[in-house]
Amino acid sequence: MSPCPEVIFGALSQLTKRIRLGFGVVILPYHHPVRVAERVAMVDHMSGGRVEFGTGRSAPYEQIGMGIDPRNTRAMWEESLRMIPRIWEDGPFSHEGQFWKVPPRDVRPKPYQKPHPPIWVAALQPATYELAAETGIGVMALSVAAPSYLAPHIKRYKERVRQAKPVGKFVNDQWLSSTMALCDWDSKGARELAARSLRTFFGPDRPYLKDQTHLYEQLVASWGGVPEHLQANFARYLKGEGTAGAPEVDLSGGSGQIASALWNQIDADTLVDRGVLVAGDPDSCLRGIAIHEEAGVDELQFLMATETVPHDKVMTSIEMFGKHVIPELKKKAAAAPARA
Repeated sequence: MSPCPEVIFGALSQLTKRIRLGFGVVILPYHHPVRVAERVAMVDHMSGGRVEFGTGRSAPYEQIGMGIDPRNTRAMWEESLRMIPRIWEDGPFSHEGQFWKVPPRDVRPKPYQKPHPPIWVAALQPATYELAAETGIGVMALSVAAPSYLAPHIKRYKERVRQAKPVGKFVNDQWLSSTMALCDWDSKGARELAARSLRTFFGPDRPYLKDQTHLYEQLVASWGGVPEHLQANFARYLKGEGTAGAPEVDLSGGSGQIASALWNQIDADTLVDRGVLVAGDPDSCLRGIAIHEEAGVDELQFLMATETVPHDKVMTSIEMFGKHVIPELKKKAAAAPARA
């Protein structure tokens, strides 16, 4: 996650040899599609074909700050998404759309990976999961949810993506989930620290929520309502039965939201046992990863470095995942029967 990923990835491409470099994500409504295509392709060449292209459209709070009408961002994202794979094709490109117009131009460089890097979308709501399936791109589920809550959404996505009409040259049918993670030999301490990080970063009392709620209320008043494709986003911030700002973390596997009063009462062990957190000693982390795997998750993205986790704890966690968790996952993968 970076406001200028191509800069940091340009540096990392020269310092690494094997890791994939994931744009997580490019906010398509903020950038001209031609420039996005050029920058992603350049990093793909610099890294020898290790780029993953994540896309998104941000949220109304930031969009307003950028001078963009939130009601237009889904259409802007989709138009740009459909343009970029075409820009990467050989030969001249031209486009006549609602938001962008491009006369015939031969845009270079083309990506190193053929036909192009895998494409993803950051998703917070079921409507985006559906759109990802329709367009044949991977899901980056950035909600704070128990795997049991996401499991039916993952199943539906996997079923729907088989009938995709891909925007690119191939279907990326992968589901990535994000979760807070922390590994340490002090299992209880790691769990408590990760839980505190989760509450601070995603809980209803996070400091930036109040300003966002006020803005969202103003937008609803000026618009006279909320467009259907924005309702799930707005519901996370508008007041209603004590759940303003509460993310979808139904620990029972159902579909409700945790009320603000309950959020801070959930203990760290419950969060870990339900897979909301992957935290504790290596064995605890392996059990947490297995919960996500059972729900159908293909890849996990771990969030470790937050304002509540000391840097030395983050570095210890990264080292422990590398030495004690990833090797066990590799052993398990090697022993598993090959898929048909």
